[in-house]
Amino acid sequence: MTLRIATIADIHHGQPSHTKRGDTALALMSDFAQWANSESPDLVLDLGDRISDVDEETDLRLEAEVAEAFKAVKAPIHHICGNHDRNHLSTAQNEDILGQSLQNELLDCGDWQIALWRADPKITRSPGSYGFSLPETDLLWLSRTLQAAEKPTLIVSHVPVSGHSQIGNYYFERNPEVSRYPESARVRQALSHAKVPAVCISGHVHWNTVTTIDGIAHLTQQSLTESFTTQGAPAGAWGMIALSDTVHWQIFGADPFEARLTPKPGRWTPRLEPF
Repeated sequence: MTLRIATIADIHHGQPSHTKRGDTALALMSDFAQWANSESPDLVLDLGDRISDVDEETDLRLEAEVAEAFKAVKAPIHHICGNHDRNHLSTAQNEDILGQSLQNELLDCGDWQIALWRADPKITRSPGSYGFSLPETDLLWLSRTLQAAEKPTLIVSHVPVSGHSQIGNYYFERNPEVSRYPESARVRQALSHAKVPAVCISGHVHWNTVTTIDGIAHLTQQSLTESFTTQGAPAGAWGMIALSDTVHWQIFGADPFEARLTPKPGRWTPRLEPF
């Protein structure tokens, strides 16, 4: 039985900037809802960064407008928070607006399970410290979930943990430290505990990529309103991931992408010592 999941990432509703067309977000959300309703996926995943943050009052309004736009989608929707959703707002405020819990959650979806790894994506901005800090409780939840996994698992997060190259990325080539958690190596070690096929999907970095680390495929999805890869026009990106014995992932819009994968259980052979 194939599990079909519609995906949308980094909506960034708000004022336009030199690379984000946040002014087009709600119109594109309407297009996404029409597409999703015509495709009838089993569920929808929102990968976070629904807004471009300003201040608490503005962000509450922007988040509410995105939540209202999601109501046009008929399929069940599961949200995670991005760093912009958390810059001025608490997790509890996001939960109130979206009407659902934003704690870590495991979904049983038949032949597959989905680990909604809602690790806190708030960026710390203090003297001598700028970037993400992964709570230990979130790392332990993921590690225990994967150790106990008995069926293929899709791990969903806002921040990617592959540590893949950001060369060519407008935001992160010169700022790779804020493209990932500093604890990413420990997260990948936790992933290695899985004895079942595992695939990761994230947003945050605003481009479509597939990276294989230690036999696990890591996917990152383009932003709905990003324009640095589309010559100033919004990418209008959303996706469909079909999970069965294989993984078929398609991104639609002005920055299309497609990949087919065959995830396998177990890890690769331990590496040879230096010679």
